[in-house]
Amino acid sequence: MASKGDWVLLRSVVLRPGERAPQVPEDTARVPMMKWVKGWLTQDAQVGETARVRTLTGRAEEGELLTANPSYSHGFGDFVPALQQARESILAAFREGGPGDGR
Repeated sequence: MASKGDWVLLRSVVLRPGERAPQVPEDTARVPMMKWVKGWLTQDAQVGETARVRTLTGRAEEGELLTANPSYSHGFGDFVPALQQARESILAAFREGGPGDGR
């Protein structure tokens, strides 16, 4: 249960599969275009129910309540040894006065 005034995440369908633009790729056209919006609940709601929020910019939005107090879950991926080796090679080239060092 999320309470009025809680910061929440909503999801809603913008376009259903048959409503997508004809030029979108076939695999894209088969799925709905979705929208995710964060805002403050305007009244109590349960996860999975339709809820309304007021966004940071003052818009009123409606959609399925996904979660209260959503967190960021993105990252920069796994460590890639080849990128570390490339970094070391570039730094070594600069220390040695290689091409493009501006000298």
